[in-house]
Amino acid sequence: MSRLRLLISDSYDPWFNLAVEECIFRQMPATQRVLFLWRNADTVVIGRAQNPWKECNTRRMEEDKVKLARRSSGGGAVFHDLGNTCFTFMAGKPEYDKTISTAIVVNALNSLGISASASGRNDLVVATPEGERKVSGSAYRETMDRGFHHGTLLLDADLSRLANYLNPDVKKLQAKGITSVRGRVTNLSELLPNISHQQVCDAVIRSFFEHYGEQVEAEHISPDALPDLPNFVDTFARQSSWEWNFGQAPAFTHLLDQRFVWGGVELHFDVEKGQLTRSQIFTDSLNPAPLEALADSLVGCLYQSDALQKRCEELIVRFPEQKKELTELGHWIAEIVR
Repeated sequence: MSRLRLLISDSYDPWFNLAVEECIFRQMPATQRVLFLWRNADTVVIGRAQNPWKECNTRRMEEDKVKLARRSSGGGAVFHDLGNTCFTFMAGKPEYDKTISTAIVVNALNSLGISASASGRNDLVVATPEGERKVSGSAYRETMDRGFHHGTLLLDADLSRLANYLNPDVKKLQAKGITSVRGRVTNLSELLPNISHQQVCDAVIRSFFEHYGEQVEAEHISPDALPDLPNFVDTFARQSSWEWNFGQAPAFTHLLDQRFVWGGVELHFDVEKGQLTRSQIFTDSLNPAPLEALADSLVGCLYQSDALQKRCEELIVRFPEQKKELTELGHWIAEIVR
C-alpha cells in the first residue's frame, strides 16, 4: 500500500466534506500521509467549542441560505465561499508535524510566485503595500496516534460577506467558549490576478509529492461517487444535524427584554446543548399568569425560533383571552432567537 493518499472532493457541501474528513481521520492507517482538497459553497464554519449564536448573524445566514457547519477541531469562525480553497493534511504519530504541512503550502504558493510565510499560531501571511495580510487560517486536531492540520486559502473570496455573517446580532448573551479574533485579510487574487482553485490545488499536490518523494493517483469523491469509508452515512447524518451544528454550543445565558403596549417583558434563558434548562420571566403586565406558565413550559425546549414560538402559541388554549399577547410574544422571541 502506498504511503500517500490524495483525495479531491467535487462536492461543495460543507457537511459532506467535513464528514469525509472525519471518516478518513478515524480510519486511516497510522503509516499513511493524506492530503484532502475541497471547497464549500456559502458556509460559516465554526470551531468545536464555539457558540453559533454568539459568533454569527444566524438570522442573516438563514435569510441568505448560508449553512452553518461545526468542525471537530478548535479555533474560530470563518466564512467559506467558492473563492476559498480548503486543505487537510493527516499523518500518524510521531511523523505528524504541522510545520511540515505548513511548509508544503508555503512552498506551493512560492512556486506560483507568491511570497508567503507562516505567522503566529496558525496563519499564513503575504506582504502588501498596506502591510502584512492574512491569506490562510488553520486549525488542528490530535489524538493519541494521529493528527490533522486543515485550513483555507483565500483566493477570490467575497470579503465583504465576512462582515455579513461573522458579526452577530446584538444579543445579550453571556457565553462560554472560544471567541473568534478577526484578522486583517486579503485575497491571493490581489497578488496574482486570475488565480484559480485548480491552479492552487495542482501546486499543493506537486509540493506534497515533492516533500514525500512519491506520487499517487487522485481519488475524486462526491455524493454521486461516495467514498469507500465505513460509517460514512452515519457520520454525514451527524455532521449535517442541528444537534451537532447548533446543539453542541457551550452553555450560555440569553437575556431578552422588550416593552409591549400591554407591558414590559424580561426573559432569562439558560441554554445547554442547545436546550433551555432554566427560564425566568419578569413582567409588569396586569395579567402575568400566562407568562408565568410560559416560563415553565419553555424548560426543555430547543433553542430554536420555531420551537419557542410554538410553546407560546400552545398556551393560547389555556389563556384564550391573552391570544393577542401570546402571539405577539411568540413572534418577538422567534425573531430574536433566529
